Amino acid sequence: MKNEKLIHDWMVSYLKDRLSRDYNDVKVNLGTESKNEYRGHYPDLILGNHGLVLALMEVETEDGITPEKADEWKSLTGLGAKLVLMVPKASKAKVVDLLWNKGMAGKVSVGSYEISVNMP
Repeated sequence: MKNEKLIHDWMVSYLKDRLSRDYNDVKVNLGTESKNEYRGHYPDLILGNHGLVLALMEVETEDGITPEKADEWKSLTGLGAKLVLMVPKASKAKVVDLLWNKGMAGKVSVGSYEISVNMP
């Protein structure tokens, strides 16, 4: 889908604004930019409070849910912070299946999003 990057970047920006209520320090890596590093990795969002990183968040679109991407998620689970994945609602079962197959179902939290357009 040609708008996947737009959806991804919009979701990251939305989550940054939304999560800044719960976390004092929200760092973002939009698109291919690698400004905010955590232990050699550049997750979409790095969530912290009082100098401690509490969670890492990755936003995925339908095209980004692959076994290769799951290997990247696995490397993030070993960094000491909770990993949260935000995936399209329709792809949540596929993501959970990938997590089970890679042996990390208990280490990752999965949230979902959907974009709804209601026409008259």
